[in-house]
Amino acid sequence: MTDGVREALAVTLRGCEELIPQADWAQKLSRAERTGQALRIKLGLDPTAPDIHIGHTVVLNKMRQLQDLGHQVIFLIGDFTSLIGDPSGRNSTRPPLTQEQIKANAETYYRQASLVLDPARTEIRYNSEWSLPLGSMGMIQLAAKYTVARMMERNDFHQRFSAGTPISVHEFLYPLMQGYDSVALKADLELGGTDQKFNLLMGRHLQAEYGQEPQCILTMPLLEGLDGVDKMSKSKGNYIGITEEPNTMFAKVLSISDTLMWRWYTLLSFRSLAEIEALKKEVEGGRNPKDAKVMLAKEITARFHSAAAADAAEQDFIHRSKGGVPDEIPEVTLSGAPLGIAALLKSAGLAPSSSEANRLIDGNGVRIDGTVISDKGLKLPAGTYVVQVGKRKFARITLG
Repeated sequence: MTDGVREALAVTLRGCEELIPQADWAQKLSRAERTGQALRIKLGLDPTAPDIHIGHTVVLNKMRQLQDLGHQVIFLIGDFTSLIGDPSGRNSTRPPLTQEQIKANAETYYRQASLVLDPARTEIRYNSEWSLPLGSMGMIQLAAKYTVARMMERNDFHQRFSAGTPISVHEFLYPLMQGYDSVALKADLELGGTDQKFNLLMGRHLQAEYGQEPQCILTMPLLEGLDGVDKMSKSKGNYIGITEEPNTMFAKVLSISDTLMWRWYTLLSFRSLAEIEALKKEVEGGRNPKDAKVMLAKEITARFHSAAAADAAEQDFIHRSKGGVPDEIPEVTLSGAPLGIAALLKSAGLAPSSSEANRLIDGNGVRIDGTVISDKGLKLPAGTYVVQVGKRKFARITLG
């Protein structure tokens, strides 16, 4: 194994859950180095939602790292497989998306992925290109290449069958079609989350059935969200959307724990492992961990916005942490003076309800012109006030 192959293998393994089989991937890397022929690396994403969060970028980061080694990256949009609905990890049948939903979501997917991948070196494909021409006869021939018994070994199918939960026949088609994507694209490596392992292995099986050299598979862990416990998810509210405002993105990264920070460095940062390890030793030696967290927050914010936006977000955070007011805050005009503080917060959109406003006041989370408010019975006369809720919500309210 040459130094170049050894380095490429280390880049591949960084932060990954599994590389199957590792020996085969090393051989593919050696062949690519010897022949100068780039390897074909595939990532498929179904456009099930219009936006992605930074948890989704874990696999995109890995694609970019392999892309920077000179290999061919294929960003596959599953416009056909979205019509079936991925059953991975489901305890019930997933409702299929309409073609209109798929088209609308797909329009934003690649634009967002391009914030991580190099667009000039990325091949964009849609699996309807080969799935639709397959037709009913081709679908039957494809289905004949896998058994029901093997399909039922899949955890989610097995659990649903044991529990008497319905499984629709069309759900069996999903892993088959995802595997067929690898045949159509002649993939050397396919990436996915740990929940995609069965589907990725299907690609290896079908490539062998069609006389191709089987792809290797690389699974990446699911990123823990801001709470450091559950995987990042919009439904759990522990996420950072890649289209969020720079100041919000920066502040959210700074809110994670010191322990979680190092895992995020491994999975999200483009710094080398040697750089990260050196930084970690500095922190262990007494350097403030906040310094490392600020570096991570700036790197992530700059990736999805710009270096200038990241610098401005840092200054904004420092300004706020010192009790300062941002230069630009919403202007709100209300009538009905004198107005109770809870009603004012609700009317200005700073609290979803009066009861939540009172809870914020009880927690010393409300300031008016820099002064903490503790009196829930406070009524404000006519005038203009700078109102702050928590660390990041501000409004300049004119009450008449």
